Amino acid sequence: MKGRGCWETASVRSFCSSGCLNKLKKDDSGDDEDGTASPADKSELHDTIKKLSLKLDDLSTCNELVAKHGVALQRSLSELDGLRIPCESGEKLKAVNERATLFRITSNAMINACRDFLELAETHSRKWQRALQYEQEQRVHLEETIEQLAKQHNSLERAFRSAPGRAANPTKSFSEGSLLTTKGEDSEEDEDTEYFDAMEDSTSFITVITEPKEDRKAESGTTGSVEWTSDNVLDSTSLVPQGPPKVKRRVRIPDKPSYSLNLWSIMKNCIGRELSKIPMPVNFNEPLSMLQRLTEDLEYHHLLDKAVHCTSSVEQMCLVAAFSVSSYSTTVHRIAKPFNPMLGETFELDRLDDMGLRSLCEQVSHHPPSAAHYVFSKHGWSLWQEITISSKFRGKYLSIMPLGAIHLEFQASGNHYVWRKSTSTVHNIIVGKLWIDQTGDVEIVNHKTKDRCQLKFLPYSYFSKEVARKVTGVVSDSQGKAHYVLSGSWDEQMECAKIVQSSPSSPSLDGKQKTVYQTLPAKLMWKKYPLPDNAENMYYFSELALTLNEHEEGVAPTDSRLRPDQRLMEKGHWDEANTEKQRLEEKQRVNRRRRLETCSRGCGAEEAEKEAEVYVPLWFEKRLDPVTGETACVYKGGYWEAKEKQDWHMCPNIF
Repeated sequence: MKGRGCWETASVRSFCSSGCLNKLKKDDSGDDEDGTASPADKSELHDTIKKLSLKLDDLSTCNELVAKHGVALQRSLSELDGLRIPCESGEKLKAVNERATLFRITSNAMINACRDFLELAETHSRKWQRALQYEQEQRVHLEETIEQLAKQHNSLERAFRSAPGRAANPTKSFSEGSLLTTKGEDSEEDEDTEYFDAMEDSTSFITVITEPKEDRKAESGTTGSVEWTSDNVLDSTSLVPQGPPKVKRRVRIPDKPSYSLNLWSIMKNCIGRELSKIPMPVNFNEPLSMLQRLTEDLEYHHLLDKAVHCTSSVEQMCLVAAFSVSSYSTTVHRIAKPFNPMLGETFELDRLDDMGLRSLCEQVSHHPPSAAHYVFSKHGWSLWQEITISSKFRGKYLSIMPLGAIHLEFQASGNHYVWRKSTSTVHNIIVGKLWIDQTGDVEIVNHKTKDRCQLKFLPYSYFSKEVARKVTGVVSDSQGKAHYVLSGSWDEQMECAKIVQSSPSSPSLDGKQKTVYQTLPAKLMWKKYPLPDNAENMYYFSELALTLNEHEEGVAPTDSRLRPDQRLMEKGHWDEANTEKQRLEEKQRVNRRRRLETCSRGCGAEEAEKEAEVYVPLWFEKRLDPVTGETACVYKGGYWEAKEKQDWHMCPNIF
């Protein structure tokens, strides 16, 4: 009897913990397929309660039998006690009688406890049922409301299209990977309307696409505020530069060799440390330096070449925003670490003939690692930046935080844009397949016109319904009026849609208010170039990346192309590359000690330690930036003149 009672109690506990509670968890989290409890679920709940009640009746019957037999047992024991038996036997009978009484009391207490437990379970079950029923009714009501609003929206849209005096013009929509395509007929559903969440409390916007303004001029009486002012600029027909390059560049490098390495044996002692201070073998690298990776941001320079011809500053901002996003497209598969440049290392990209620009990078600091970059384009723009990389290894992931402002100036208009890079995170460092994500908010500001672009890089989530690697943004003028909606993904493409009208939506239950943008059909501004054939065996390099480490004559002796460990790695000689890497790092430490000794002769030990870290760059100099108020390295000139004369006597011997 006791064993059976315990088993029934365990059954009740199992039901409440695994059945009801798990069901409530599913209802709360919304993980069910349809989000509502089916009639079968309700029937199962009632059947379980009914079975528990029957089991309680069985326990009550058993309790009565136990009590009846217990009384009979005590009567028999009393009769035995009246007999003449030895004293010792009488004591034993008395003890047995007491145990029988305790057994009867315990069984009654067990039955009462089971009854109280079942009553409590029934009470809470009714509460749960009422709460679940309320949530189901609210969900059905919300679905009906949304459906009714969608029908009203379609009715208003159809009424607007068929208004008197309007020319018959079917709605246009943007299809991925192509330009504007027309629909053959008006849709009864929301096929020509894109919905996004609002920027204020989510990641994108509520956007309603409408027809171009030229068919509505007579009706509205306004023209300039919503027209495309330069379709030839914000047009994807010229995304790819035309004409073959004058210099034939290489299109492949040696395939990446297969080397096994115990990752955990190296990483277990590195948690929490600055990545640049960890001695890493080349097995974790790709055969490019950080200076070359920084230059790789210029792959889609044609976006800035097109932006030069924009007559509208907000349209120019759209192209600048697309350019800032395009710099991340090369990182989606590039999870290998670039080489940390040696102090004083440089990298030039002299591509005036085919790309129309010259670029120069110099490593101006080693701890923390900092690189200065300057780009001049013959098309009328210049770009400069000093980027300091701050990185932390957290065990499961690696966070890379680029610090520093990026400046872009157009000579003709004087528009001066400033923005900063987002945070990069490499996941699954120890276990699983490595993958990289870009997250955070990026603000681009035109300091001449005060136009702004707010970009949001959405973090990837397995449970999110958003598109992976999604980027959204809004371009607004100095008065805060929104002109363009940007959307796309940082690894694939970016689109912009001109805003015709904006209005606030009704407040949500939490009091937040979204913004509804009515826009013209979206236009494709930027689309990623396809990777070269066999890219998976060439570190997933793009066509531009394949050419960055190509040997060139006449470059400075500090150029990354001449770095021996990097060159050995590219050729597949990784063991020799590791040996050479250790030699270069030790040489750099020796040079630092020499600077320390030289400085210590004219100042104290503490001052000497500080002065040892103050390296004077060769081609850049520290200046106070009047725009950001920060001190940064700016190109001071002289490099290209030295290259023309082939006079490199001032360059340090770092390799």
